[in-house]
Amino acid sequence: MRKLNVTELGRIDVEQFKKSKKLPLTIILDDVRSLYNVGSVFRTSDAFRVERIVLCGITATPENSLVEIHKTALGAEESVEWSYSQNCISVVKELNEIGYITVAVEQVEGSIKLDNLVVEKERRYALVLGNEVKGIKQDVVDICKCSLEIPQYGTKHSLNVSVSAGLVIWEFARQLKELF
Repeated sequence: MRKLNVTELGRIDVEQFKKSKKLPLTIILDDVRSLYNVGSVFRTSDAFRVERIVLCGITATPENSLVEIHKTALGAEESVEWSYSQNCISVVKELNEIGYITVAVEQVEGSIKLDNLVVEKERRYALVLGNEVKGIKQDVVDICKCSLEIPQYGTKHSLNVSVSAGLVIWEFARQLKELF
């Protein structure tokens, strides 16, 4: 086995990325305090061609904390479309109104387990991920169309927010890969 070098990977550049077909998936980060987590979500979103990221509340933006976010994003903050809103509730309400299925990635009553998720290929989705300690605020969970939970079997029943984002984005990409 031989590791592939960069030229063998067939990577696209930022301009090609911006013109490419994207997953019908928006990521909403609400009150995510770690700049490294934000950067990691950007990098994963680039890897799977997520359509955009919306940063809400205290979540830092690339323009205000370029060094820390860039350390983990490795330039994905330049390729992935993003915006900022102070209020997550208004973002989720707006996406609900235009037909997105808004999904709280959270442990709640009646949540769909990730391994039972069936993605409808003709729909658009928005995943909400919350604060590293408190998770998603209840008033945001209340207005999401559904909730998605990552099954866990150890003594800890929480994952890092960027790890959770990666797992869920991967599952959406796996189910929607023919859209590329």
